[in-house]
Amino acid sequence: MGSAKALAKEILMSRKAVNRLYENKAQLNSISMHLGESVAIARTVGHLSKSTEVMKLVNNLMKAPEVAVTMQEFSKEMTKAGIIEEMVNDTIDTALDSDDIEEETEEEVDKVLSEIAGETAAQLPEAVRKERSRVPAQRASTSQQEQAIAEGVDDEEELEELRARLDKGI
Repeated sequence: MGSAKALAKEILMSRKAVNRLYENKAQLNSISMHLGESVAIARTVGHLSKSTEVMKLVNNLMKAPEVAVTMQEFSKEMTKAGIIEEMVNDTIDTALDSDDIEEETEEEVDKVLSEIAGETAAQLPEAVRKERSRVPAQRASTSQQEQAIAEGVDDEEELEELRARLDKGI
């Protein structure tokens, strides 16, 4: 009976030792994870400090105020180009529309004259009617050429200013 009690005590003590080993293993795993987390945080801090240094260097090289001024000038030039394009398109549209309107007007005049005068207007030479339509078209093309020449002078002045600015910057 005494040896059975001693054996039972040994079994209980072994179970307690096994439980303590499991607790110690869990604590060691916890410590290992905390150490891994600390290493990862240290690496992240290192990477962030390096990227901060790189960003400082890039910022020094980039010169943000100059880039902002350049972007504003670019925006102004793009706006000018857009306005000029709209004006050219409007001019072309009106020129094309005026030709259509003139043709329609000529047809209506012919209809009215043929109704009023009968066949007399229909017998008018074709060359006389075409000559009437050519005169306004020539006037419109002349004014467009004058406007293009004036715009070209402005562009040349702007180009000279840009070249002067570039020479100063270099």
